[in-house]
Amino acid sequence: MSFETIELTCANRFAVLSLKRPEAMNAMNEVMLKELAECFESLKEEKDIQVLIIKGEGRAFSAGGDIKMMLHANNEEDFESVMDSIERMTLAFYQLPMITIAQIHGAAAGLGFSLAIASDFAVAEENSKLAMNFIGIGLIPDGGGHFFMKERVGVPKAKQIIWEGKVMNGEEALELGLIDAVVKDGEGESYVEHLTLKLLNSPILAMLETKKMYHSDRLPELENVLKRETKAQLKMRGTKDHQEGIKAFLEKRSPQFAGH
Repeated sequence: MSFETIELTCANRFAVLSLKRPEAMNAMNEVMLKELAECFESLKEEKDIQVLIIKGEGRAFSAGGDIKMMLHANNEEDFESVMDSIERMTLAFYQLPMITIAQIHGAAAGLGFSLAIASDFAVAEENSKLAMNFIGIGLIPDGGGHFFMKERVGVPKAKQIIWEGKVMNGEEALELGLIDAVVKDGEGESYVEHLTLKLLNSPILAMLETKKMYHSDRLPELENVLKRETKAQLKMRGTKDHQEGIKAFLEKRSPQFAGH
């Protein structure tokens, strides 16, 4: 498969998927979202790949959804097209018949963080900037962010982290249970290579069967969460707080939210 914003490289029983918009810190525009959805849907039928590594090219894993895309999705039809791609991407990724590893360096924020914590293993370098920071622009998490946050830390802590929108380093995220391992800066690739080799030298078919059992059981809940995120996100996009959040972001100042 040939893509514009991502690259998939397959080797012996594993594959590496690189996000390739380094000039935008791998922010996910509509092209990338559609390509990720197509890639993951294709990989659902892949029988020879047992481990998938996701990483970002350049300075970051992914800064999240592209702000320009949000600004250009002016009508409900455009917005629903974006959210449809997010839903397709998330559902296909969750159902992949392989062990997934997020190799994080730099920023993993918003939708990028949703994808990272949806992985079976999330590995971050110690000075990564990790944030479920939709709240900063008056939005809620999407990409199944509510579902994956609850899976990793439970409902009470998930609510608090989402509401705060705090930017965390690797150690802080690990202490909360949001990620699975922290390594020194520059050592993420080496750690993931060793983890991949360990997995491929394990009884991985049994491991994948366990993943399938858990994920197939939880799939209806994820589908429901994604549909509810779309409806709620549309509602939030119509608020003055969201408009203020976007304006403040573009003007590089602190937003002044008023609760409406």
